[in-house]
Amino acid sequence: MEVPRTKYNQTYLSRDELEKLLRDRDVPATDINKVLDAYDMAESVHEFQKRPDGTPYFWHPSRVAKIMLVELNQIDTNIICAALLHDALEDSHVLTPEILDLNFGSYASYLVQRLTKDIKAEGPMKAWVEREYIEKLQAASEDARMLKLADRLDTYRCLEFNVKKNPIKYIMETQEHYFPLAQNSHNPRMRYLIKELQKEQNKFLG
Repeated sequence: MEVPRTKYNQTYLSRDELEKLLRDRDVPATDINKVLDAYDMAESVHEFQKRPDGTPYFWHPSRVAKIMLVELNQIDTNIICAALLHDALEDSHVLTPEILDLNFGSYASYLVQRLTKDIKAEGPMKAWVEREYIEKLQAASEDARMLKLADRLDTYRCLEFNVKKNPIKYIMETQEHYFPLAQNSHNPRMRYLIKELQKEQNKFLG
């Protein structure tokens, strides 16, 4: 009898799995502890949040970290910390860039700040915020742009589970605004993310 596969949106990266992945890649113990602290902080920030599909919101950043570690073989712990915390500034009333800097270092804090957007903006202001956000990403480091594409990829993989009210609009916005973040990049990780995004949207669009 075939065992049913777990739906993608029901998966997440556990703390134990994260620690094992880092140990298997010979990441120094002090860096592992820093990443686990980021995991704990992100889990706390998103503790009471749910995605529209009813799953815990924290599963999303945990999967983004897994994409970076497993699919991209990215072991820079600054980047893994930022993957876990990429929505934390948006969703916390007490967390600040200074706290991130103190706990995880200036580069991890920089990455999270580049990925942070004013999600409360509405009306004409929302369009302005979106344009400013894209410009900020275009000027950011390639690591920040890579994290953003991994973030969109995880959401793409969840579109069939109704995480977006208008998935077609989300796909069109991704093509128009976020695919160009990889333009002219020779980084194989960036090329992989674009390929996976295209594969997922083709599966969704038919």
